[in-house]
Amino acid sequence: MSASVVRRRLASAAMKQRVMIVEDEFLIALDMADTIESMGLTVSGFASGRDHAMDLAPYVDIALVDVNLSDGATGPSIGRELSERYGITVIFMTANPEQLRCDIGRSLGVLTKPVMPHVMEQSVDYAIANRLGAIAAVPRELQVFPRATA
Repeated sequence: MSASVVRRRLASAAMKQRVMIVEDEFLIALDMADTIESMGLTVSGFASGRDHAMDLAPYVDIALVDVNLSDGATGPSIGRELSERYGITVIFMTANPEQLRCDIGRSLGVLTKPVMPHVMEQSVDYAIANRLGAIAAVPRELQVFPRATA
């Protein structure tokens, strides 16, 4: 298979990625959705807490998850379950990254709020490449979590 065919298939698969926004601040969630949709990606839905995030999980590839949500500081446990149970690539976006010292499963990393749109784009691009086994540069602002080896 030629390199151009591989690139086209990778690009096609990248554009089919579905993104969930787990954020309890509605205006922030809308701004995030605008950025995601401007990339040509689909926002599968919004969740402000655990129950709704789990309802949407089967329809999601990537999740942007805040730590403090409408049902408390449930973001870390939501991220862990999304990554481990559903295979979703999770990026935390929070003003409180120190709250992520607990078990966050196979989550990808964390961005410290406020997050500029271009940083979110770069981080989502990195998440897509990571999901698809492609090579991509890690955005400077994205703190990638170490991967545990089995």
